[in-house]
Amino acid sequence: MRISKLAAAAFLGVAALGLSACANTLNTEVSRYQAMPAPQGQTFIVVPGEGMAANGGLEFQRYAGIVAQQLQARGYVPAASPQSASMTVSLGYGVDHGQVRVVDNSFGYGGYGPYGGSFFYPRYGFRSPFYYGWDDPFWFGGGGYGRGIDSYVEYHGQIDLHIRAAGTNQPLFDGRAQARSQTNRLDVLVPSLVEALFTGFPGRSGEVVKITVPRAPRA
Repeated sequence: MRISKLAAAAFLGVAALGLSACANTLNTEVSRYQAMPAPQGQTFIVVPGEGMAANGGLEFQRYAGIVAQQLQARGYVPAASPQSASMTVSLGYGVDHGQVRVVDNSFGYGGYGPYGGSFFYPRYGFRSPFYYGWDDPFWFGGGGYGRGIDSYVEYHGQIDLHIRAAGTNQPLFDGRAQARSQTNRLDVLVPSLVEALFTGFPGRSGEVVKITVPRAPRA
């Protein structure tokens, strides 16, 4: 009996730790195609792309500044004017209206044996609480334990980045980062998605990778 109580206490502690860790991260899927030149003083300008970025404005300027910082950290130089830019960087972003998910989350338990210490969640099946990636059971601050019938809204956020050589419009980089989450706040999603897209930038052409990044603080 004492062993059972200790095991139950350990399970609750580990589950809480897993929830805490996942609540502070965003799990993304990043795809990249690139023919980027090595940085040798090339200049760039960031312009509005598709989606919610299309109208430009102050919100776009904030996210464009984040992209510019990432490029500058890699040796590229912000252009003094659009006419002097040797590369045009198009940034698009958006988040959908969400989809309500209803699940039976009324029980969960830990086990060893064939599952090697994984936990069973009705919503997700057998899965370790420390499993990260695109299919992380808690995604972005979600999840629960022993709540019975539960409902939540799942959002899909995405950014697209296209870099073209000025003048010739030659493609240099096409990238996309997307994530499922339980928030639709762009001020949280877009900075994290930008960080994911620039992790290992420019990457290998044609790669699709799963990247976990820290959650951006709310503005």
